[in-house]
Amino acid sequence: MKHSLPKAAKSVSSSDDQAAVSAQAATFDDNELIRTAAKVTRDLNAVRPAIYWSDLLISAGIGYGAMIAAILVSGWTWTLVAAMVSVLALYRAGSFIHELTHIRRNALPGFHFAWNLIVGIPLLLPSFMYEGVHNLHHARTRYGTAEDPEYLPLALMKPYTVPLFVVVSALAPIGLFIRYALLAPLSVLIPPLRTLVVERYSGLVINPEFRRRPPEGDLKKQWYAQEIAASLWAIGLLTAVATGFLPLDAFLIAVAIAAGSVVLNQVRTLVAHLWENDGEVMSVTEQYLDSVNVPPPALLPALWAPVGLRYHALHHLLPGLPYHALGQAHRRISEALPQESTFYRANHLGLWTLVAGLMRGSSGRPAAE
Repeated sequence: MKHSLPKAAKSVSSSDDQAAVSAQAATFDDNELIRTAAKVTRDLNAVRPAIYWSDLLISAGIGYGAMIAAILVSGWTWTLVAAMVSVLALYRAGSFIHELTHIRRNALPGFHFAWNLIVGIPLLLPSFMYEGVHNLHHARTRYGTAEDPEYLPLALMKPYTVPLFVVVSALAPIGLFIRYALLAPLSVLIPPLRTLVVERYSGLVINPEFRRRPPEGDLKKQWYAQEIAASLWAIGLLTAVATGFLPLDAFLIAVAIAAGSVVLNQVRTLVAHLWENDGEVMSVTEQYLDSVNVPPPALLPALWAPVGLRYHALHHLLPGLPYHALGQAHRRISEALPQESTFYRANHLGLWTLVAGLMRGSSGRPAAE
């Protein structure tokens, strides 16, 4: 299924055909929306370092402080309260991995390194697992196709796929410990295992058919440095638990908090798109309409879709805008376009409305082949 715009051609077999389909799809775009969005937001592209640094440091500080409180306080009630605060704060801090893929390093000197040091390595989610992958999701001719690492046609799949998509994410911390404490060191000695680790276990992806290519250039150096650091951290934590230096209950609480953050992100991912594309190349406008904005007056999206992620459709329309500019950009475009504009069709009421719509869609359609 696609939206009411005309359909682009089906799958293609060559780069020339791909380019031809892209050009054809572009003719079906809402050019007024695209031009207006670019025009009224032209002055919002500058990154504001003070916002990035303060947001990251405060979020991480609250997250780790609440984690320590959850470990030390007496009584399950206060432990759960502190753990929930830690989940939300660390989830917000972790969400900056998305910004790392879109902002230039020279716009925020030291921010990539600081994020990995403060969040990426401690949570075993170094940025190399997203950088070099997420940009493929934004590629004009990859979005929603079999070559998109971050797309599954969930609305076209069997109904049990939706809850399973969320539940399985709770196991992510276990998988990450296996990946960094066991597979990474072994893969240095076993070349076939290294190929498997790079292709299958080195990207934050949801498309099971995606295979990552080996890193090149600057990313290769960053990848290896981050992977070594994450492996040493994972091995050190497990050793500390095994020797009794780190109490098992403290470790399990920390792992549960990390799992909670991953599950929350998976729920947000579940409603970031409508997931209705069946593998065809889509125009920019179709990609926009398959994505989701949850603008004010809704308040809860500030918690479950932080760091600008509540404007995910707008982000796909204007991927270069920093997260702190998306709210103002949405307001400006709303003021510039009439109510009948395509722009408003990507706005949705909230999380549960989106989940219910996705469940109805998957229940009412035959499973994708």
